[in-house]
Amino acid sequence: MLNPRPAPPPAARILVIRLGALGDVVRTRFAFAGLRELYPAARIEWLVEDRAAPGLAGIRGLDEIVRLPRAALRVTRPLALLRGLREVVADLRERAYDLSVDFHGIAKSALLARAARIPVRAGLAAPLGREGSALWLTDAAQVDRAHLSRFERNAALVRFLGGEVPSRVPPLDLPGESAIDPGLDSYWVVHPGTSESTLYKRWPASRWAEVCQRLADKAGGRALVTWGPVAGERESAEQVVEAARDAAVLAPATPSIESLLGLLGGARLFLGSDSGPMHLAALAGTPIVVVFGPTDPVENAPFDGVPARVVREDVGCNPCREGCPARSCMAAVEAERVVAAALELL
Repeated sequence: MLNPRPAPPPAARILVIRLGALGDVVRTRFAFAGLRELYPAARIEWLVEDRAAPGLAGIRGLDEIVRLPRAALRVTRPLALLRGLREVVADLRERAYDLSVDFHGIAKSALLARAARIPVRAGLAAPLGREGSALWLTDAAQVDRAHLSRFERNAALVRFLGGEVPSRVPPLDLPGESAIDPGLDSYWVVHPGTSESTLYKRWPASRWAEVCQRLADKAGGRALVTWGPVAGERESAEQVVEAARDAAVLAPATPSIESLLGLLGGARLFLGSDSGPMHLAALAGTPIVVVFGPTDPVENAPFDGVPARVVREDVGCNPCREGCPARSCMAAVEAERVVAAALELL
């Protein structure tokens, strides 16, 4: 940190801003724990897009979730956009925040804080703060490295304010009724899916099935193959289960993030690609083996407060942000390397 504040700004009402996406909201929760420790008596609320709000399930220490209606704020519907913005800004102004902490670092997040007339607006200076967002901040944190994990980037903003992010996993408050019986006494979770926009991050179902079979032989237990609402995820999970035979079973439906966290928390291990569930596994305190292909292994590393192994192959063109039809970086990762990483943690 190049310019830490000499003292935390006084604040009785604080607005955290991380609008989306779900995986990024989950990653910001680790830094939120440090912000809560820095301001134990303050009222802290979180501005988040409605579709990413489930990423705050079970969070402890947050006073209120302020949902931003993404559908009403589309630029393709200018009249609805203006009406929606007026309503959002008016609501934020009425809440009379003393401090905003912008973990998102884009023009939209910074402008919302400015329009809400929040007197102290903290965020990240460029290049971590993008789209000129620092222009609308009153306090911009200058970080000495541009290439660092999302967890470290979020922690840097808390340190700038005068706090520290705990190295431990933040506690969860999960309602008892969200628990789902996995149907297995000893299991690890395999999540072969990714978001619909990042299908190029998926490892082949046949490789996951091979991993399930080898782990069942060497470590005992069975794989519980999870799936979500993304189109094709259940079908992919079913392919893994069919090819793995007795080494894997299909997970029950998880209708909420709370129920998925419950399954992850009972697992000996999580195995998957770069996805929101991978970061949820860290939130549940479950050891992680993750297969990376185009994913940047520094920026998107798992939370270092839980045991984790990243398995990837450098093929010369990765990491990248676009992916490619060949998926050569994913195909280069062999099942035996994933099995070896899993056995280290098991």
